[in-house]
Amino acid sequence: MHSVSSVHSVSSVVKSPLVKLKVAWIGKTREPAIQSLTDEYLKRLARYAEVEGTTFKDEASVLRLCARDARPRHTLVLLDEQGKQLSSEELAKFLGGHQDRNPLPLLFAVGAADGFTDQARQAATLSYGTSPCFVACSAARGA
Repeated sequence: MHSVSSVHSVSSVVKSPLVKLKVAWIGKTREPAIQSLTDEYLKRLARYAEVEGTTFKDEASVLRLCARDARPRHTLVLLDEQGKQLSSEELAKFLGGHQDRNPLPLLFAVGAADGFTDQARQAATLSYGTSPCFVACSAARGA
């Protein structure tokens, strides 16, 4: 049986606005199967967050969305093989903290097969470690 205070805390979480996520890929895929998987992933994410998927020509285009003068400005999170490995709980804590403290949408950037530049790593709020399998999937997108 739940106490009254836990019920209120659960309902306040349910009523809070969804975190805004943009997932950006550098380079367009040439593979219909990869695009289909990408679309399915975004559809699943949409149950938990306001999400948008987009493709950019190059890293510079992604960085422009995170510049101080960008409107709307985004908080950059790199999905990078060299990034920090986080557990699911740690990632959830990061997302919840961002949602509570920061109105800027999160931009999760999936780099080209050769990774990100030092400039992108310095601009990022978080560089989230991905597995070599993820890097292979990025390469399969044609990036």
